[in-house]
Amino acid sequence: MQQTGEFLLAIGGILLLGLATDFLGRRINLPRVTLLLALGILVGDEVLGLIPASLSSRFGIITDMALMMIGFLLGGRLTLESLKKAGRQLAWISISAALGTTIIVAIALVAVGVSLEIAILLGCIAAATAPASTVDTVLESGSKSFFSSLLLAIVAIDDAWALLLFSLGLAVVSLLNGSQDISVSLLGAAYEISGALLLGGVIGLPAAYLTGRLKSGQPMLTEALGLVFTCGGIAILLDVSFLIAVMTMGAVITNLARHHEYPFHEIENIEWPFMVIFFMLAGASLQIGMLAELSLVGTVYLLTRAGGKMLGAWVGGWAGSADKEVRRWMGMALMPQAGVAIGMGLLAANRFPEYKQTILTIVISTTVVFELVGPVFTRMALRHAERVRLE
Repeated sequence: MQQTGEFLLAIGGILLLGLATDFLGRRINLPRVTLLLALGILVGDEVLGLIPASLSSRFGIITDMALMMIGFLLGGRLTLESLKKAGRQLAWISISAALGTTIIVAIALVAVGVSLEIAILLGCIAAATAPASTVDTVLESGSKSFFSSLLLAIVAIDDAWALLLFSLGLAVVSLLNGSQDISVSLLGAAYEISGALLLGGVIGLPAAYLTGRLKSGQPMLTEALGLVFTCGGIAILLDVSFLIAVMTMGAVITNLARHHEYPFHEIENIEWPFMVIFFMLAGASLQIGMLAELSLVGTVYLLTRAGGKMLGAWVGGWAGSADKEVRRWMGMALMPQAGVAIGMGLLAANRFPEYKQTILTIVISTTVVFELVGPVFTRMALRHAERVRLE
């Protein structure tokens, strides 16, 4: 009973603190994501230790549920109309920002004495972004501009590029180490991405025509969550990317469903409580002590990842004939980095244990910085892009 009481007290307290941070963020001009993370650090084990084990032990499943809803909402924004309008810019910027960051980070790390194998792995990890932080910052801003829509579309497919680059990086490092599992890495990436796309399509196709029938013209929340968690659960069981799977399902539904305008928009009414708990626990799990481990290599990673995103987005915007404000500010909006990068770091550490200490130290310590500061840069980019367009 005591654990139940602690669990419910922690959930209630976190939700009320979430309201307070939302109120505070509007007045001190900071994204609520950053405030929630900072507050999570304060109540986490490294400072006050107020998060009970009964809640922190469930962080993994809360994270997955929150990301599933985020992925579905992102997929719902990938309409054929938006893709026709920004398809060229979307393709060029997303690929250039991911690939450019990987190349720049890897070259810079080699230049300061990091081994080629570690530099390749860290370069690929640097391509990943944080969909949850970015989406919440955009929603909080209330922006409905072309820039914000393009940003969300880029974040929606960014995970696929990062996963593909990371799988290629694993294959290259395996080759350099003389390992024989190169084809396994490539086949694994192909299975994870294509399997997720297929699963999302298989579930999304009938859902597009069957949903929203019980209440004419408006899907019910039960339908929405049922499909999202079913699709995500099957993806996890099949060991494919659940984020790509639910994103694909959302995209299929929003493009094929003619009897309702937006796929399960009621999810937005329940998404925020999940996100409050997610970001607070994420902050509580951040290892602030790791910042002391930041050395020359970590500093170079921080600066070159930031520079790589900005330069890559600018080059992609130029190649895709994007407006000046898109070229100038999109890279800054892509700064957040979180759980996807840590997951890649753990996978690389397990595959190549000889590089474990260096990779995990750099990835975890720099993620703390990007997770806290990234949303601030995203908000700045949104405001500057809006201001330029208005002027």
